[in-house]
Amino acid sequence: MSRRFVAIWFPRLLTDWFIRRQPALKDTAFVLAAPDHGRMMITAASVAAQQQGITTGMPVADARAVYPALQVLDDIPGLPVRLLTAIGHWCIRYTPVTAIDPPDGLLLDVSGCAHLWGGEQPYLTEITTRLTSMGYLVRTAMADTVGTAWAFAHLGNGLQVIPPEQQTNALLSLPPAALRLEPVVVEKLQKLGLCQVSSFIYLQRSALRRRFGAALLTRLDQATGFETEILEPLEPVVPFQERLPCLEPILTRTGIEIALERLLDAICGRLLKEGRGLRTAVFKCYRVDGNFQQITIGTTRASHNRQHLLKLFEQKISAIAPELGIELFVLTAPVTETFTPAQEQLWSIGGIAGTDAIAELLDRVEGRIGTGMICRYLPDEHHWPERSVKPAASLDEKPGASWRTDRPRPVRLLRKPEPIEVTAPIPDYPPMLFRYKQQLHTVKKADGPERINSEWWLENGEHRDYYVVEDEAGARYWLFRLGHYSEDNPASWFIHGFFA
Repeated sequence: MSRRFVAIWFPRLLTDWFIRRQPALKDTAFVLAAPDHGRMMITAASVAAQQQGITTGMPVADARAVYPALQVLDDIPGLPVRLLTAIGHWCIRYTPVTAIDPPDGLLLDVSGCAHLWGGEQPYLTEITTRLTSMGYLVRTAMADTVGTAWAFAHLGNGLQVIPPEQQTNALLSLPPAALRLEPVVVEKLQKLGLCQVSSFIYLQRSALRRRFGAALLTRLDQATGFETEILEPLEPVVPFQERLPCLEPILTRTGIEIALERLLDAICGRLLKEGRGLRTAVFKCYRVDGNFQQITIGTTRASHNRQHLLKLFEQKISAIAPELGIELFVLTAPVTETFTPAQEQLWSIGGIAGTDAIAELLDRVEGRIGTGMICRYLPDEHHWPERSVKPAASLDEKPGASWRTDRPRPVRLLRKPEPIEVTAPIPDYPPMLFRYKQQLHTVKKADGPERINSEWWLENGEHRDYYVVEDEAGARYWLFRLGHYSEDNPASWFIHGFFA
């Protein structure tokens, strides 16, 4: 399949946006201006202003001398990039690869997308019509290369589809500026009478490089297809993605569920063939009004079980608001893992099916209470308690060490020990009183100390002496003293955990 690209040019991007926000400006002569070396310079001019002879780059004072009734608005720094980024995200409904081309264009990789709209011409017409309905003047073109598409969007007749493998012949009649050359290079070509691409495209390359620089040859090769031009998409391309456009906008939950089932069938089939399962899935619904809704699910272990994934999504479908209707559904699996089916033990009661059922149960519970609310922890080979556990990546991950059971450990361990005020005899007696969060606790029973040293290869730190203490209410705590007692530097005490 040959690559196909679409270039979209917005000749009046900024002024069209201001008119969208303030419709009264439509027939008004107005300009956008920004300070430049102490003068206000025009950065964009409306059609009515251009008809009065006002152009971009003029000082505002000169423009007002030409047309005193000119309305001047402040330009907004960075606005073109923000507008192009927003429109580019909107265009993702037509292709997953959308890139901005500042200051006033977009570039789309539409390879394999046009057939969903009935062909390349209807596809390009649909994009152009929708953008025009938003209030933007657009020029579009499609070709095998980014350079050719850009050339015909900017210097062609607008809305042109260049047939496959015809980009070289199509470029011959265009001026040198169509190759996205620097103005200095274009001026040099025109001075020598090379006013069309056909007048220099077949000249000796060494002579062109020597006279006009390597950039001319690079742009020429990019436009003709001899050199690949890489686009930087607004959103990373996900390998596992399925799209479902709709002939009519979908307004009901039933329609959303049917679309989701079809997408799950397709993506689970691909995952199964490639021996993978998804860990995260995102379901996006692009609405007619230009906005989109999305819901996300996660799984405890890699899965391509369509029914299980559908149940997880069904818990969240009610969060999708179709409004005027949904015209495109996209399902992506941004996080996948290798899925290796394991054989069940012949006489096992639970077997692999049992662990699968547990994983699916955890997924459903997490879908109800919130993502990330269920965690599994494994022992880790570190001395300090807060480092001695680590989150497990999945139910199948095996521990690298065994849990320590020779000494009592609290049910709840604080992420970071918190300082407390302690009254204690010295040198190695447990505390008699301690104050935690403004509450005083009297110690009735205590056990310890248990000395835990820090890892010398990680950091130079003092040892900890841990005590299990019980207060007058029967609550049990895990406290420690950091380092030795010293007359110059009294020891610091901390609370680190709570027993049930």
